[in-house]
Amino acid sequence: MRPIQKSQKLADVCYDIRGPVLEKAKQMEEEGQKIIKLNIGNLAVFNFGPPDEIVQDMILNMQGAAGYTDSKGMFAPRKAIMHYTQEKKIPGVTIDDIYIGNGASELIVMGMNALLNPGDEVLVPAPDYPLWTAAVSLSGGKPVHYICDESADWMPDIEDIKRKITANTKAIVVINPNNPTGALYPVDLLQKIVDIAREKQLIVFADEIYDKTLYDEAEHTSIASLADDVLFLTLNGISKNYRSCGYRAGWMVISGEKRHAKDYIEGLNMLASMRLCSNAPGQFAIQTALGGYQSIKDLVGSGGRLLKQRDLAHKLLTAIPGVTCVKPKAALYMFPKLDPAIYPIEDDQAFIQDLLVEQRVLLVQGTGFNWIAPDHFRVVFLPNTDDLTDAISRIARFLEGYRRRHGTGEFAPKHANE
Repeated sequence: MRPIQKSQKLADVCYDIRGPVLEKAKQMEEEGQKIIKLNIGNLAVFNFGPPDEIVQDMILNMQGAAGYTDSKGMFAPRKAIMHYTQEKKIPGVTIDDIYIGNGASELIVMGMNALLNPGDEVLVPAPDYPLWTAAVSLSGGKPVHYICDESADWMPDIEDIKRKITANTKAIVVINPNNPTGALYPVDLLQKIVDIAREKQLIVFADEIYDKTLYDEAEHTSIASLADDVLFLTLNGISKNYRSCGYRAGWMVISGEKRHAKDYIEGLNMLASMRLCSNAPGQFAIQTALGGYQSIKDLVGSGGRLLKQRDLAHKLLTAIPGVTCVKPKAALYMFPKLDPAIYPIEDDQAFIQDLLVEQRVLLVQGTGFNWIAPDHFRVVFLPNTDDLTDAISRIARFLEGYRRRHGTGEFAPKHANE
């Protein structure tokens, strides 16, 4: 039989959050082994449930959820999203500028599909949430990664952004709050990105899915609130702030300079119509979520579970020899660094798989987030404190064994005159 091969469009597409190491974990589970999964921000499995009122309102409205909705979404949730953009001080947003999708993920791909032609370039942060890079590649474009500087608390390197803009650059992606680093960008840095976008006529794609998951009384600024003469596509949803990942309810808001984007917007409308609509039950959750009690504040504020787990994870990880980590100001993740002198890793996917096999802890390697070197990994700090302590203790044991095998760190051989 002639082999059936995947499309060449997938040649440069990867999504290692659910990649080969996860397949190995599934195999181990089938063999009866228990795996501690710190690979994905799936809140429900760690007993972070959605607010009761969201669940109740979805149930009450389920009888009206069987039919197709408007291709952009129902009026009431889009109206609630419009009011939310007003709270975020994003100017000029109307109902017609709002698209509801099956999570923000669907809309990320839609936004790129409607925009890109072969050879078009999009600036994407390194590290990034890998769907952004994958969506650019799948849409025929070329992802160009600009560096976020770990020594500057993972802020985007403005000069690197400028160096990487070419005549083919169509857009820049800004993930704020950032996944995987937990960085939160200040207004002055966001303004610099806006200034570049204005000068180079770039579209700004703003991923703000964690805009309420903020620690230490930090505040989030929507980049689209800083200008009305640049085209912005802002993406958000209820997956993270409202612990409703499986409801698949996200939105995309177009704002700013829309007059010169009529043809692009027509393309977005075409793609929205082709998928008919996003799921109706999830849409019923949006208005209640945005208008109800914001229980996320209890989780991230003083004494909150997420805050405690962030602090514990950071303390335990940075106590391991050769491990450093910028403390996240937002989101559900941290992105520790392994000192290359102590951990001379060549293949970080193999390294993470070895950790899985030896200690039954599942992480994602840093290169899975398009980081430039095999010296980082992402940790999800969603397990309760006991399980988190157990998981990081296993990571510490694995790293101790690694140092011993490689003769680095405190296990390095001493010189005779020492």
